[in-house]
Amino acid sequence: MAKIVYGVAGEGSGHSSRAREIASHLRDQGHDLWLVSYDRGYRNLKDDFRVFETEGLCIASEDNKVSVVKTFTENLKRFPEGHRRLQELRDDLFKQFDPDFVITDFEPMTAYLAHHYEIPLITIDNQHRMRYVEYDCPSGWELENQVTKSIIRAMIPRPTVSLVTTFFFGDVRNDRTFLFPPILRSEVLSLHSEPGDHLLVYVTSDFDSLLQQPSSFEREQFCVYGYDRSDQDGPLQFKPFSKDGFLRDLATAKAVIATAGFTLISEALYLKKPYLALPMQGQFEQQLNGFQLSQLGYGKSVDEVQPESIGDFLYRIPDFETKLSEYTAGDNSGIKSKLDELLADDGALLRQHYQARQ
Repeated sequence: MAKIVYGVAGEGSGHSSRAREIASHLRDQGHDLWLVSYDRGYRNLKDDFRVFETEGLCIASEDNKVSVVKTFTENLKRFPEGHRRLQELRDDLFKQFDPDFVITDFEPMTAYLAHHYEIPLITIDNQHRMRYVEYDCPSGWELENQVTKSIIRAMIPRPTVSLVTTFFFGDVRNDRTFLFPPILRSEVLSLHSEPGDHLLVYVTSDFDSLLQQPSSFEREQFCVYGYDRSDQDGPLQFKPFSKDGFLRDLATAKAVIATAGFTLISEALYLKKPYLALPMQGQFEQQLNGFQLSQLGYGKSVDEVQPESIGDFLYRIPDFETKLSEYTAGDNSGIKSKLDELLADDGALLRQHYQARQ
């Protein structure tokens, strides 16, 4: 069995929930595993796996818009600690543990060290679809598209193989990229979708302009997560964080209104819930998620939420449900089988890809 270092981006919970499914499988297969993460990723994984706590980048936002100034200053403050943790990661894991292979879910330190020490690198994420998969670019976002590709290339240099998770399947640009349905956490796979009357609203930070709109729809019930509140305000029912409660409300929702994060969109599609996507302004990946969601007819994406856009979405829910009836979700088995194939026989196939890449 192989010694593996698995880097996991710590922003949000999507990366860590995906990594939990893959890391559990690798551990069950007998591989010797060290995870590397930070922030929420570290907190979500540390009780169940060996996790090295590193430092990572963050994105700061205000009212669903990326704040360039705050993002820059926050990451600048992290730089000294990030450099120190990089040296410790190099000494404690890459020199002493001496991994055979590295996996990264968009965590750059492990990817950089894999490149430095010439170790085969597997990426497992949805970000690399922007680098290695053909797709239509949302109108007006051509520059951001190219900038995002350059950032991905800089953060994850020369991956050996990319296992890309996506709900929008296009042509791949090389023979080292393989496409799979989104990785779903076991708690979601065990859910049964039921028809409901409420709309699930989820935001990860103060998004005050969104909450001003549903008051026009007094006949609707909006179940709101993300504000750490537990009260009723007109049609808005605020609920405190609860994983079980959130999943129950997701499974019984009529539809979802939320930012355009990949993980929640994937879970909503699995449960066949129409989705009104509100991409974070200034973040190309969310723009692409919302754009592709609209292309497929599973929901709608709007840059600025207004009562008219909510009303149009509510009116079109039956149409979205018809398209969603054709959606086929995966059960994580395909990507796990491909990973096992790459790692079999001391990673023979992965090493072949590595030599070809060189």
